[in-house]
Amino acid sequence: MGQATSTTRGDTLSMQGRLARRLLQLYVGLVLYGVSSALLVEAGLGLEPWGVLHQGLAELTGLTIGVVSIVVGAAVLLLWIPLRQRPGLGTVSNVVVIGLAMDGTLAALPGVHALAVRIPLLLAAVLLNGVATGLYIAARFGPGPRDGLMTGLHRRTGRSIRLTRTVVEVAVVVTGFVLGGTVGVGTLLYAVSIGPLAQLFLRLFAVPTATGGSTAVAAPSPEGAILRP
Repeated sequence: MGQATSTTRGDTLSMQGRLARRLLQLYVGLVLYGVSSALLVEAGLGLEPWGVLHQGLAELTGLTIGVVSIVVGAAVLLLWIPLRQRPGLGTVSNVVVIGLAMDGTLAALPGVHALAVRIPLLLAAVLLNGVATGLYIAARFGPGPRDGLMTGLHRRTGRSIRLTRTVVEVAVVVTGFVLGGTVGVGTLLYAVSIGPLAQLFLRLFAVPTATGGSTAVAAPSPEGAILRP
């Protein structure tokens, strides 16, 4: 009886430890994602697809790019309703935390003008974005609103995630570019490298399950929207 009680207590502590790790990963990942997005803006050599749209809307409205990111994230989340997607803690946190971290980082960074600094900054931003993506997806608290939009469209239309992602992101980039967002070598570098980087860090930061397995990589849907080229 005493051994069974001890085992139960040990299992409970183990579960609490995994939950604490997952929460830490979620919020560290989201903050780092916002930081990496801000570094891409500061490098000025091209943003990730949604960043192009956010920057274009920021130019149009006069709002900060972080605030625009929050507003766009909330608007995309509303599109989940007809797609019958269910948000999680990570989904809601994604909307708010990334935008705040982005604005905070941009406010703290000095202006960068020399190309010799901007190129390493771009490379660091893309790598950090891969780390951040792996962290918050492996936490398994739900996909971000933009990722969920792609997987939701995939389910509703029957089209591949690759196709729905391509269509959505091309539309986002074109719209953002027309509005004044920055498209450049950084946009291309991000497009070709984020999948492999996120896959690498997703495996690295996978949280073991109670049986010792890792469901973060095997779990369906959210990873697919980001990791499939």
